[in-house]
Amino acid sequence: MRIITTLSFGIFLLSANAQTMTPEMLLQLGKLSTNGITKDGKSIVYSVRKYSVAEDKASTKKYIMPVSGGDATEIENTDALFVNDRISSDGKYSICSNEVKVKNIYGKDVYPQLKNSDVMIYDNLNYRHWDTWEDGSFGHVFLNTLKDKKIIDSIDIMPNEAFDCPQKPFGGDEDLIWSPDGKQILYVTKKKFGKDYALSTNTDIYSYSVETGKTVNLTAGMEGYDMKPAYSSKGDLGFLSMKTDGYESDKNDIVVDNGTAKLNLTKGWDGTVDDFKWSADGTKVFFTAATDGTVQLFVVDYPGNTKKLPVVKQITKGDFDVRGMVGQAGNTMIVEITDMNHAAEIYAADITTGQTKQLTHINDAAYKSIKLGKIEKRYLTATDGLPLLVWVIYPPNFDPTKKYPTLLYCQGGPQSPLTQFYSYRWNFQLMAANGYIVVAPNRRGMPGHGVKWNEQISRDYGGQNMKDYLISIDELSKESYVDKTRLGCVGASFGGYSVYFLAGIHENRFKTFIAHDGIFDWKSMYGTTEEIFFVNQDLGGPYWEKDNVAAQKSCNEFNPINFVKKWNTPMLIIQGGKDYRVPIEQGLGAFQAAQLLGIKSKLLYFPNENHWVLKDHNGLVWQHEFYKWLKETM
Repeated sequence: MRIITTLSFGIFLLSANAQTMTPEMLLQLGKLSTNGITKDGKSIVYSVRKYSVAEDKASTKKYIMPVSGGDATEIENTDALFVNDRISSDGKYSICSNEVKVKNIYGKDVYPQLKNSDVMIYDNLNYRHWDTWEDGSFGHVFLNTLKDKKIIDSIDIMPNEAFDCPQKPFGGDEDLIWSPDGKQILYVTKKKFGKDYALSTNTDIYSYSVETGKTVNLTAGMEGYDMKPAYSSKGDLGFLSMKTDGYESDKNDIVVDNGTAKLNLTKGWDGTVDDFKWSADGTKVFFTAATDGTVQLFVVDYPGNTKKLPVVKQITKGDFDVRGMVGQAGNTMIVEITDMNHAAEIYAADITTGQTKQLTHINDAAYKSIKLGKIEKRYLTATDGLPLLVWVIYPPNFDPTKKYPTLLYCQGGPQSPLTQFYSYRWNFQLMAANGYIVVAPNRRGMPGHGVKWNEQISRDYGGQNMKDYLISIDELSKESYVDKTRLGCVGASFGGYSVYFLAGIHENRFKTFIAHDGIFDWKSMYGTTEEIFFVNQDLGGPYWEKDNVAAQKSCNEFNPINFVKKWNTPMLIIQGGKDYRVPIEQGLGAFQAAQLLGIKSKLLYFPNENHWVLKDHNGLVWQHEFYKWLKETM
């Protein structure tokens, strides 16, 4: 089966001196951040961050515009435009999160006379997380008593607890909310410490009574992630929930608790939810989710106390990503939308027809001067007979009579979607502008193709998904315009693992590899990564359990280090020094192996970056080294 849909996202008329994208142009695009809809429902407030390569400095400006679109006006102070959701509805209290020292970690904590000691002492796991070492301080929820809008008293409602709210490293204000009547504080935390914390994903939603000081677990018995509590206008509590403890990529459902019963609104729907928002009248729930290589807006009715599951309906359709919901404005949902050729802009999506209208035009001027390539959505047949979606991105001014070097892009996750996202690092438009065709398969493990497809990759890292990758590049290599003598393979995280693994089994298909923060050795990974639930789920358990079939298969058949003797291809290895999810020894081990094998190789080490590259100037170095390497080796 081979179905092709050709897409061209070049919606602007190009100027006479239009040019192809460069790393500098990419980094200087305006980056959108939407603050929300004002409390009167009439306006949208958003921020635009711009980076100057010449000054190596970023600046951010805030704007306000009508929800129906029109001219935007720069604005400085926006506090009065929004309801302060940190203050209770009666105005008597406020909530916040502050770091509280709970445990002694540093030598100077244990030995006060040794004030200059910087030693750290641990007797349990979770001694570091994502990009930060545990220092004994935890984020606690504080209830503040107000008088004349000033704090006159403050109470820690999590005293002496070695737990965090918001959740680290990515939690925010959504982890800490008021009930509509101002009598309850709801907060999200994982009430586990050390090894137990590292082994579990069981976050719960707790309710603290302002009047009695009593705390109740609202999601007791629900063993996976329970997060993002939000009340409807009718007072019903919705939240996102996963069923399985230890499985961070489990099916994510919308659950509603109306005080007497809990109803899973998406239980019968074959997909996984990204985020949700209540409708203004409290009778529906809008949500975003991956589907068929895109992210779209959906809606599901909330029928109240009934055992009958409501029907999920898709609202928007098209080859774009609805990356964020800002809020409902009448008959529209204000959202952010991207595609592979355009950074995020604000749109209004009609909740009845699904039609979208662009409201902001942050980067229109820049895109008018940039030549954009076409994008194709193809469906191939995988080795097991199932349809396999593959995005193909072509260089600007693509000429099918010529031959082009081609890159196989390997997505991370492993269970993250490969959709119409716009990345400032792995930017397909920039790859195409440098003369490369990009082949980006929706291989096994990605959401958007049903729960079974999404879950298949666990404990099968070197299995069917690798066949999906190879069949994709093999099929595209049959095209006359693909130069089969100049194929490359690139990716980060699980994509980096894919690069290391394919380097040992590719049978000379590829001429070069680029791996960013990839897993190189499963045994070392198990011994140094921080969230053990991840490797337990994806490997199957500890490498020392000799009778554990899944773990032994992962550490032997699916372990890149075991195939190093077959490496024979140039490799650029990129590693973040503060990446504690895929720690530094993974990249160093791969680089050392390549060097000792006499393979052309280079290490790009970012000592102060984590699993991502977040600093603008480092990102610019990343881009130039990326394309320099491809030019040298392809």
